Amino acid sequence: MGNRGGQLHRTNKTLSARRWVTKSWICCRLHFNDRHRDIMASRQYTELFFLDEATALAAGHRPCAECRRPHFNIFIHHWARMMGQSRRLYVSEIDTVLHKERVDRRRRKVTFQATMDDLPNGCFVNYKGTPWLVLNNHMAGWSPGGYLRQLRLDAGQAVEVLTPRSLVGLLHAGYPVEIHKSAHQLQRPSVSNG
Repeated sequence: MGNRGGQLHRTNKTLSARRWVTKSWICCRLHFNDRHRDIMASRQYTELFFLDEATALAAGHRPCAECRRPHFNIFIHHWARMMGQSRRLYVSEIDTVLHKERVDRRRRKVTFQATMDDLPNGCFVNYKGTPWLVLNNHMAGWSPGGYLRQLRLDAGQAVEVLTPRSLVGLLHAGYPVEIHKSAHQLQRPSVSNG
């Protein structure tokens, strides 16, 4: 699960037009220190739920520094390495970079074009209007309950990348993203020429 820095819901537990409160979009653990929350409680942050960490990264979230401290530390290490920094970075610097790569001035999702052979495991692409996870030279079709099927594209096939550019770089730098087990359980991929 995760959040975007505050309350995005109304008192009747429906989402408002607001899509974030701060630039700190985080990805948390479902279970931490026996804490229990009422979903969409008044004056509390709005809980967002993801299939896995790869899905959260595609939405532009990063690991929480409290409940996912080991992952957060690994994330910071790989980010600094990717950026060629020797000093420990402030998380606000990372959030500022990520926010520019998440949404544009009109609040639309920012995407970019790349070829399949340029993409690491764990990033998401939009292929023919649906989200796909890149994994081991193929793509796994995303659904809220798990990955449903595989598809292989030509290595040079151009695709629209949904995961923010810096997070794709982080995956290239070796960040060990958590991927739902259903992606690893898929059988042989079908082949598409685009």
